[in-house]
Amino acid sequence: MSGQTIALVTGANKGIGYEIAAGLGALGWQIGVGARDAERRDTAVEKLRADGIDAFGVPLDVADDESVAAAAELVADRVGGLDVLVNNAAIVGGVPQTPTTVEPATVRTVVETNVIGVIRVTNAMLPMLRASASPRIVNISSSVGSFALQTTPGIDMGQVPVAYLASKTFLNALTVQYAKELADTGILVNSGCPGYTATDLNGFQGVRTASQGAAIAIHLATLPDDGPTGGFFDDAGAVPW
Repeated sequence: MSGQTIALVTGANKGIGYEIAAGLGALGWQIGVGARDAERRDTAVEKLRADGIDAFGVPLDVADDESVAAAAELVADRVGGLDVLVNNAAIVGGVPQTPTTVEPATVRTVVETNVIGVIRVTNAMLPMLRASASPRIVNISSSVGSFALQTTPGIDMGQVPVAYLASKTFLNALTVQYAKELADTGILVNSGCPGYTATDLNGFQGVRTASQGAAIAIHLATLPDDGPTGGFFDDAGAVPW
């Protein structure tokens, strides 16, 4: 394993994921661009390399056991380890999505990617992360998954697709539990909210750029060894659970 810090970003072929990869790569890190779509993945890697970033493609479908196992093997074989994992890959599922109309199959599909996918990838990469000097796990969440914000009078978060919303609440719970289990390992595990960012996830209706949305992940990926773990943060600081 080289002296370079090595990061894997899931869903890194576009949007916030790409900007996270670009931002971490600009620090001189080696970046694994995890993505399902081969053409988009290759294009992203080419763009990053054109900007002087040491990037390599990682075929990765977070909803598929074999794909994730192969990805972990590729990272180990190619670069010899992993320091930072950014779990960014996520889907919304079909809309509209209200509790009374959502199809159970839609909820199942969203949770498979947004929650179980995070467990699948994290656990596959953990042996390498445990061997790192300063390991970090960053889960890209959303303030829409905050019970506190959803139940505070006067705060209107809009018509958020219910399966997506619940998946982010679920993800936040996972962040806390991983942080507790890994408390004595040096692995810092945190959730980050990118804010209402213009991506294809929301039809580009967001008010923040993908680069702005990536900032919190870059911050959490570069925390000092005495930084927080088991927290939920955005650019302004802690987000209430």
